[in-house]
Amino acid sequence: MRKKYLLNSYFILFILFISTTIFSCATRKNIKYFEDIPDSGVLKTIPITAYIEPKIQVDDILSIVVSTVDPAATQPINLGNISLLGPNNNGPATSQPVISGYLVSKDGDVEIPVLGKIHLLGLTTVEARGAIKERANKFYNDPSVTVRYANFKITVTGEVARPSVYIMPNEKVTLLDALSIAGDLTIYGKRDNILLLRENNDGSKTAYRINLTKSNLIDQPYYYLHQNDYIYVEPTKGKVAANDIAQARTYAILSSVITVIIVIISRINFK
Repeated sequence: MRKKYLLNSYFILFILFISTTIFSCATRKNIKYFEDIPDSGVLKTIPITAYIEPKIQVDDILSIVVSTVDPAATQPINLGNISLLGPNNNGPATSQPVISGYLVSKDGDVEIPVLGKIHLLGLTTVEARGAIKERANKFYNDPSVTVRYANFKITVTGEVARPSVYIMPNEKVTLLDALSIAGDLTIYGKRDNILLLRENNDGSKTAYRINLTKSNLIDQPYYYLHQNDYIYVEPTKGKVAANDIAQARTYAILSSVITVIIVIISRINFK
């Protein structure tokens, strides 16, 4: 009878060991990027998709700076890049820089001090710079004009080191740039099934599934990001297993304690 109790106790311990092992071990995934690129010493030419400059849309925020030999002359224009987002006007309190610039109206215009109203809808930043410079030539001698997006926003969430909404320093940004800024994927991020949601002009969304292990991603329409792109890195099954480790260990410890108590009681009863 005593042997039966001992065998049952050992059997319980064995089951607990197997269960804990199953919970705590995840299938090992290959986390290498661009797996199809040969080892060093073997050259491989990879085509890249053409970069298409984004067009200015309604509600875009543009940083517009006009410079001349006399900085005071263009001060009213440059001071017009007022803060449109940040702690001082109820914006989210984040580490992101405050957005300052001229808001593109529903009519596609920006209202610039001294220069007046200028229609920029549908133009690239290069074309907008030319339109603003043409107007500025009427007021200043050989002005220099800079136009940049102030709200080129990309959202990166899921299994990355620093998920957040990021304001990019320029509009020519790639998928790899955005993932790098977000601190790269964690060990639990799926490299072969990243989701990118892109907003279309009519308000609808286009979904792309991206495989970082294949080099042909740089020849795809999603390689260069658009404003308001949303990137989600899905967790692997290993992440679920990792989250269960603490719980599994707790169960294992409690069960082990109970088993030890059973063994002690059985020994006492059969002495």
